[in-house]
Amino acid sequence: METPQLNSLYQQLILEHYRNPRNKAELEEKTVEVHLANPVCGDEIRLQLRIEDDHIAEAKFVGQGCSISQAAVSMMTSLLKGRSLADADGVAKRFTQMMHGDQDAAKDKALGDLRALQGVSKFPVRIKCALLGFDALQEALKKNLAGEEH
Repeated sequence: METPQLNSLYQQLILEHYRNPRNKAELEEKTVEVHLANPVCGDEIRLQLRIEDDHIAEAKFVGQGCSISQAAVSMMTSLLKGRSLADADGVAKRFTQMMHGDQDAAKDKALGDLRALQGVSKFPVRIKCALLGFDALQEALKKNLAGEEH
């Protein structure tokens, strides 16, 4: 069970990423781009990656939506830079496990700031918001593997 102080700290971190998103801009030299939207709530993300030598050299996004979707993709893009594609896929899978209530995933330090979103798993209608950027990431990794461009 989380302490009220920890909940408050997590809420502040989510709001900070929402109000001052990291990596929210067009990526000039992108290798792959994926656009996903959640028509139920209006969240929308266009994830852009520059991939070099099986690593994510740069990750940016353009989008709009609720604080959960936008903060999650801001945190995600911050965590991805410099990671191998396999590691990025692992982060996406681990985050998805956390969103589906996996307590071990919620404690995984590899998720960094993303652990602040663990409380979202208690609100099924918001899980899709948190996962939007990660769904885009997994789609981008598939497109890259298949040799598809943006």
